[in-house]
Amino acid sequence: MALYIVSTPIGNLEDITIRAINTLKAVDFIAAEDTRHSIILLNKYEIRKPLLSFHSHSGGAKIDKIIENLKQEKSCALITDAGTPGISDPAYSLIKAAIAENIRIIPVPGPAAFLAALVGTGLPMNEFIYMGFLPIKKGRQTLLNRLKDEEKTVIFYESPHRLQKTLVQLEEYLGPDRKIVVARELTKIHEEFIRGTVSEAREHFEKHPVKGEITIVLSGSTLK
Repeated sequence: MALYIVSTPIGNLEDITIRAINTLKAVDFIAAEDTRHSIILLNKYEIRKPLLSFHSHSGGAKIDKIIENLKQEKSCALITDAGTPGISDPAYSLIKAAIAENIRIIPVPGPAAFLAALVGTGLPMNEFIYMGFLPIKKGRQTLLNRLKDEEKTVIFYESPHRLQKTLVQLEEYLGPDRKIVVARELTKIHEEFIRGTVSEAREHFEKHPVKGEITIVLSGSTLK
């Protein structure tokens, strides 16, 4: 029995690894964040396996069901809608439960949006902090104050409808000249990197409303 943590493409379906395809074809069943979304990828590579939904609203009963199947010597591949399970999605709770039951965890590495964004920024990559999504309300101001003096490169995700508000707040708390890169629609047809200062990014997106998945990368406070 084993729980495979399988990374899937963040946009371009050709980014899946050979090992990921072989794993998905070999397991007994697949736990997917959104089965309707995942079936597109699975159909492309002619993968026919029982699908079980596992998402942020899945309760303990769903975890118990997956664990019980695993304890019956079955193997499961855990996939998210895009990227690496456990990175800003609910995979952590299932992985933790599996480890508690001495079930083998086998990572099958692959795409992650924050890494794809980071390597395309031109900002320092030797030290960085990944923060997922920033708090919407509680703790947001405290976090932004802390980032003012952060010397490492900082990466986080943002939704299109909150982007402009976030850029305004970054300019307020970090200053207008902090270096920033806004990466959008990574690996997709309309992939875009907007590089500059926080104020330049704010002005750009005031004139160009944005859609799609967004990753923001901030320089450390000491970068000039």
